[in-house]
Amino acid sequence: MRALPGVAALAAAIGVSVPAAAQTDQPSPFPEHGFVLTGAGRFAILADQMTIVRDGDSVTMRAFQVTEPGFTAGGNTYWGGWSKWRFDCVAETADRLDFASVREGGVEGPITPDTAPPYHADPGGDAAELLVVACSTDARSPDVFTLEEAVTLGRAALAE
Repeated sequence: MRALPGVAALAAAIGVSVPAAAQTDQPSPFPEHGFVLTGAGRFAILADQMTIVRDGDSVTMRAFQVTEPGFTAGGNTYWGGWSKWRFDCVAETADRLDFASVREGGVEGPITPDTAPPYHADPGGDAAELLVVACSTDARSPDVFTLEEAVTLGRAALAE
């Protein structure tokens, strides 16, 4: 996974508009999401800070993975998909609990459970980047606030 430039710089470089709230660290009055771009490789990955739930050393959070434009499967075009994750912040393990595809336009589902066991979140991987956001006691300023903005930002990162 490659390091990413700042969101505002990335957006300016490719001509994508980033909401003023994201540029000035001012929250949206009624944010639906609070997406933070964590990386881009095969997919762009965005952590949704609005979904973080802490329980001792355990944290659950949803993340959205963005596909390249025109990604199709079964005759449908997809923006990407949601995954619910559980992280152990002390043991540095990750457990992806499920996946739900998101079709172009935002139609979500169905949810498919992921039954693989938890694993160590090795540095440089998507799980490690998500773990950093989930386990941090300091919230980062969201890059974008809506699913549509997350798709735009993620696709810009993939094109980089």
